[in-house]
Amino acid sequence: MSKPYDVVVIGGGIVGCSLLYALTQRGWDNVLLLEKLELTAGSTWHAAGNVTHFGHDANLTRLYVDSLRNYLTAEKESGQAIDFHRTGSLRLATSREELAAYEKLAPLYEGLGVPYEVVSPEEVAALHPLLNTDGIFGAAHTPGDGHVDPYGATQALAKSARGRGATILQHSPVSAMEPQRDHWRLRTPEREVTAKNVVLAASFWSRALAASLGLDLPLYPLEHHEVVTGAVPEVAGLGFELPTVRDPAAPSNLRQERSGFLCGVYEAEPAFWGLDGIPPDFGKELLPPQLGRLEAHLLRVMERLPAFGRAGIRTVNNGPICYTPDACPLIGPVAGFPGLWLASGFAVGIGTGGGAGQFLAYWMITGEPPYDLPMVYPGRFSAKADRAAQLARIKKVYAAGYVLPNLT
Repeated sequence: MSKPYDVVVIGGGIVGCSLLYALTQRGWDNVLLLEKLELTAGSTWHAAGNVTHFGHDANLTRLYVDSLRNYLTAEKESGQAIDFHRTGSLRLATSREELAAYEKLAPLYEGLGVPYEVVSPEEVAALHPLLNTDGIFGAAHTPGDGHVDPYGATQALAKSARGRGATILQHSPVSAMEPQRDHWRLRTPEREVTAKNVVLAASFWSRALAASLGLDLPLYPLEHHEVVTGAVPEVAGLGFELPTVRDPAAPSNLRQERSGFLCGVYEAEPAFWGLDGIPPDFGKELLPPQLGRLEAHLLRVMERLPAFGRAGIRTVNNGPICYTPDACPLIGPVAGFPGLWLASGFAVGIGTGGGAGQFLAYWMITGEPPYDLPMVYPGRFSAKADRAAQLARIKKVYAAGYVLPNLT
């Protein structure tokens, strides 16, 4: 048998490829990525591709900041376009408390060197002339935000990692993981490999892989809808691309898509999917859309953006995304299993995946994280947590959308 890989990454989405890329950047080239189907299969391929410097929790800001930086660097290195649209974004303040919370974040962004400002309702209207600003107190404006092509970003990371010596094997599902005295043995239908370190970066499939070791990871897939409209004459006539809007009052992200809109919806009563197991052949499929569930929610979106209501719905995509009970990912080593690491549970995979890869690669190579971020450490969850309670908590944090955690 050949010598063990330093790292085997299981999962070829944005997170797994970001980690592979970051490892090779730091000189670890004896690394392998195993993907059960094709790169981006699962949830990466149908993501909206939004990238922002304003996360759902201020403590995660560096993951967001490092993500876009990572994708742009990989694009330059690989020549693979990521199709970045720099539109900026507005996170609306629908209460004075939200506005005050946004203002308190200004020193954080100044320290990170990220353009950030809190703007008035009048400035919001100037930045996004189609938006109804009634009832808002202002917004956090991050002009460096935008969106990327998730497929292109993933391929750029993979191409750069390959160029530094990494190996990527697609159509290689892992059928068994066995801890040995000083390494791991992994089996796929075509081969057996050994590794000093194994990283579960397989989103909602990570739960089943970990279960084979007796681990009960709080990783559960939710149905997540994106609504794409037809063309809007007012949009086509603007001459610039509108900023993305994140609205806590009608939990959603809303951005321009060509001459129409794309709206990611955070329902009040989201539905779980695959709780009894993910279909083994599931890959690049979507789930049946449930437009009726979205009706009341979309009416609130239309109040905020009347042009959205006039556009007419062209497409409704319903795809699974992975959540933990606090909507923060699991990043770090697994206690009691030397050499086993997690990089799973990313509710905002494109937004944080690039930074998470850098964070975990540094930890694996140096033996400690680059900065303390306890809200992502796997040990924060009890090994014997009540499943019903976990699911209830996931529904609550999902429905909260863009409400800041300290305001709930």
